[in-house]
Amino acid sequence: MAGETQVETTVAEVMAELAALEDPKVRRVNEKHGDDHGVNLTKLRAVAKRLKTQQDLAVELWATGDTAARLLALLVCRPKAFGREELDTMLREARRPKVQDWLVNYVVKKSPHAEELRLAWFADPDPVVASAGWALITDRVAKRPEGLDLAGLLDTVEARMKDAPDRLQWAMNECLARIGIEHPGYRERAIGIGERLRVLEDYPTPPGCTSPFAPVWIREMVRRQEA
Repeated sequence: MAGETQVETTVAEVMAELAALEDPKVRRVNEKHGDDHGVNLTKLRAVAKRLKTQQDLAVELWATGDTAARLLALLVCRPKAFGREELDTMLREARRPKVQDWLVNYVVKKSPHAEELRLAWFADPDPVVASAGWALITDRVAKRPEGLDLAGLLDTVEARMKDAPDRLQWAMNECLARIGIEHPGYRERAIGIGERLRVLEDYPTPPGCTSPFAPVWIREMVRRQEA
């Protein structure tokens, strides 16, 4: 019981610290992207660096349901400590884009259950869950493409990306671009699909950044690789 009390106290202290870091200006910017927190991520990472890895604390922070607390939880957790069902539940709870992004990239990709979850999420009828499956596929396209049906993935992108909900569309587009960037044999087809579908062609891109429009993205990254 003493250990539980200590964890609860620690959670309360961390939540108070996060509340003190809340910045209305940061929240307004984040809310435009679907995220409901106002903590500067550099400051959040500094808190995580101080706390170091604490799996029990991470579980308790996640359970609060607070977005900033969940982001912090993903920074201080032990990725391999989560079971498959636990990660599946967490993803379905993680409706905020930044929480989902960090969960997939910082935790699931390091989990021994990543491949099993990739297959399950890819086929999920929930487009937000499916977008996580596509993110895991994109990671494999870049790092471990052996066994992937790249032509089949391009078929799916060509058939479904144009009308997919925003987050699923974004994830499919990233996969399309990554296939074109990493696999020269599929490059022209990937560029052709992007040019026909025109997905994200008009996405506002800050100066110095690369457009997410797949044909532009692919050509620019290939140019950098060959430079």
